[in-house]
Order: sequence, then structure tokens, then C-alpha cells
Amino acid sequence: MSGHNKWSKIKNKKAATDAAKSKIFSKMAKLILTASKQAGGDVTSPVLRAAMDKAREYNMPALNIERAIKKGSGSDSLVLEAITYEAYGPGGSALIIEALTDNRNKAAQEVKFILSKHGLSLATPGSAMWAFKKESATDDLKPTTTIQLSEDEEKKLEALIEELEDNDEVQDVYTNAT
Repeated sequence: MSGHNKWSKIKNKKAATDAAKSKIFSKMAKLILTASKQAGGDVTSPVLRAAMDKAREYNMPALNIERAIKKGSGSDSLVLEAITYEAYGPGGSALIIEALTDNRNKAAQEVKFILSKHGLSLATPGSAMWAFKKESATDDLKPTTTIQLSEDEEKKLEALIEELEDNDEVQDVYTNAT
């Protein structure tokens, strides 16, 4: 019966990696879908090209990318909104949470719930954005000021960011902690 145990280990490991890939691919598909809607399905558009390149970094299959482009450029596609939430994390570190959702209220409640589990809450718009500047080339946020955290606060922040990124609607989480 040793073969049975080996197969179950492989099966469980494959299930875990497939679940992780699926989560990443669904986030990338949402990103491509929104970029496609914005660009009108034009694959030469810089916005759509950047989204496609980001999906390719995660080894997303070309068929999935094409399907997301078609879905976004169609007239019956979902209306996805890009929403930015701001919060302060452990040790006073600033957090910027970027989400992409078709239901603004649901996304806000999920982010609020995750923050409240860690003893935090949403901040008012603009209260944490001052600590970041947007890079023109990649559209990513870079911290203008950084904050040093203790080892305990770092672990709390890592747990918070991991839980936020596990949410399907959260695309990116930026922090100014070092």
C-alpha cells in the first residue's frame, strides 16, 4: 500500500499549487478585463499591453489572456471598478490597498473585515497616500518616507498583507514599512 500514500501526497501537493495558480490567474484575468474595456480591446494599447505582460510573468496561458480580452471588449462584459483603500497598519505603517471589483460594497466590507480581525480600520481617503508616489513607467506606488518596524510588528504586518492578498478582489497592497 505504499503506492497509495505516494499518490495521495502528490495529489494534495498538486491541489495546493493549482489553487494558488487559480487565485493568481483570476486576479490577472480581472486586470486584463478592465484594461481591455478601457482600451476597447486594442492589444497595442499600453495599458492592455502592461496587463498582458504582468499576466505572462505569472505564466498565465495565452488562451486565458485572449478570453479575458474578448470578455472585456464585449458589450456584455462585467463593469469592474478599481478602488483604492487606505489604512494604517502595525507600528503606524501606511497601507494602500488596490482592489478591482464588480461590487463596491462587498469589496469594502471584506477589506474592513480583514482589517478589523487585525485590530485596524480603514483610514480616510488621502490620509495614507501622502507617504507614496506613483511611478510613471509601471504605475506602481513607491514609498516616499519609510518607517522602521519591530520584529513583532513586522510579523503582524506580514500576516495582514498575506490575508489581504488572499482576497480575490484585492490586486495589490503597498506599505511604507522597511
